[in-house]
Amino acid sequence: MTSDLGSRMVDALRECFDAEIRTTGDHHQISYGALKLLDVSVGKTGKTLIVHTESDAGSSDEVILDTNRRFRRYLDITTGYSTKERLKKAKKVGEGD
Repeated sequence: MTSDLGSRMVDALRECFDAEIRTTGDHHQISYGALKLLDVSVGKTGKTLIVHTESDAGSSDEVILDTNRRFRRYLDITTGYSTKERLKKAKKVGEGD
């Protein structure tokens, strides 16, 4: 695991969410707002952030918007890429580049 990405991943969880972080092996998990589960880890190459989420469908619109804003900020901080840049990278991966 790249310690830089791994450190950013955990530090950003603390910064963006007011939630207890549970650690299981290389996975770090929280529950916050409209997220029943946010599970993050670093891929085998040490360069990829792997994110798994489970939503709470019963959340109010206000909670959903707050959670979404925090989640986007979390991804910006952890990856160092904006939403637009992450989308561009994801499209390249999908195309096989």
